Amino acid sequence: MCRCRHKVETMKKGIIIFALIYSVSLVQAQTVSKGGPSGFSFVDYQKTFPRPNEAFQKKVDTLQKQFEIKKLVWPAKYIYIRSFKYDSQLEVWVKNEIAEPFKLFKTYKVCALAGTMGPKRMEGDYQVPEGFYYINEFNPKSNYYLSLGINYPNASDKILSDSLRPGSEIFIHGSCVTVGCIPITDEQIDELYILAAYAKDQGQDFIPVHILPVRFNVERSVKYLETLTKDDPVLKKFSEKMEDAFDYFEKYKQLPVVMIGTKGEYLINDVPLKKQKPSAEEKPVKRALVQHRTRNVGTVADAVHQWPEYPGGADALMKFLEKTGRDVAVFLPAGVKRAYVQLEFIIDKDGIPVNFKVLRSIKDGEELNDEIITRMENMGRWKPALLHDKPVVKKMVQTVTIDAAL
Repeated sequence: MCRCRHKVETMKKGIIIFALIYSVSLVQAQTVSKGGPSGFSFVDYQKTFPRPNEAFQKKVDTLQKQFEIKKLVWPAKYIYIRSFKYDSQLEVWVKNEIAEPFKLFKTYKVCALAGTMGPKRMEGDYQVPEGFYYINEFNPKSNYYLSLGINYPNASDKILSDSLRPGSEIFIHGSCVTVGCIPITDEQIDELYILAAYAKDQGQDFIPVHILPVRFNVERSVKYLETLTKDDPVLKKFSEKMEDAFDYFEKYKQLPVVMIGTKGEYLINDVPLKKQKPSAEEKPVKRALVQHRTRNVGTVADAVHQWPEYPGGADALMKFLEKTGRDVAVFLPAGVKRAYVQLEFIIDKDGIPVNFKVLRSIKDGEELNDEIITRMENMGRWKPALLHDKPVVKKMVQTVTIDAAL
């Protein structure tokens, strides 16, 4: 039974009404999926597995307090997940009544991005999908701690992707690593897994997941996408449909009706009129800065017998820094072609790089600094410094060269 915010007055022949079955603002489940083999609630069933059970014990109380601080009703009956590939962010929106607008609960940092902008079209292309999906699997025994599967390939992907090998098994998961999925930290997947489990327990069988290329209200992100799609009309047209869905949600805080045409194209109903581009006098919207990894590391060793070692050694580190400098050049302020950013950070006893601090950068370089730190945090686990054959905390200083000409 569909409850639409806006009635679709006309339908062309051959259009498949697809998103109506998973857009939570449009659909109210008639039955509650309990999921348990013996009549357990879905939440109780998840608690029979060690990792979810530990997550519930650890996180429910703090989630309740976070909901209280934000004046949200716990537990949320409906959640909506929206991920932005280029901006490396994943949002969680919640509400408790079909008719009420969604409210933002939290934005998580996505640890890494495989591939580039654009939809996934075949197995092995390492692409994160783009489009309109829903959670179709809870995996309490994931190789990546905990994971939530999405229904890739969806109806559009099945038409537009490789007919024999479109790919499959796309997840939002923990462990902060990826090859074509959406990775977040174990602490974050704990929270998301619990929120999704409670929503499913209360009847939300189709938890929507929208994966968009960029935040369409962030000028730098939009410019990057425009550059990428300038000579690719197919990708440009696809991205415009993603923007239509983004605009609808931004205006109404409800999910749009998404349909699929006979050629697999997305069609978004009741798209708001496009906003005019800001004039030169208007201040552009800046990319939201993310919260970075910090730890209380205790005593930092002044002298060590063996310095920390980047995975793969010094040559691998230089290649990583060179690639980082090329990739973040798009974040240079207007008119700046080259910059040097000096960073201080800690290699903890477990080899994880933490507590990044910018020692030297350029004027108006906040977004550039933020992006560099985001990428440096994904360097991987180092071999920690050793003192008397025991791992110790060591401070590092590193300069990254950013050159738009490279």
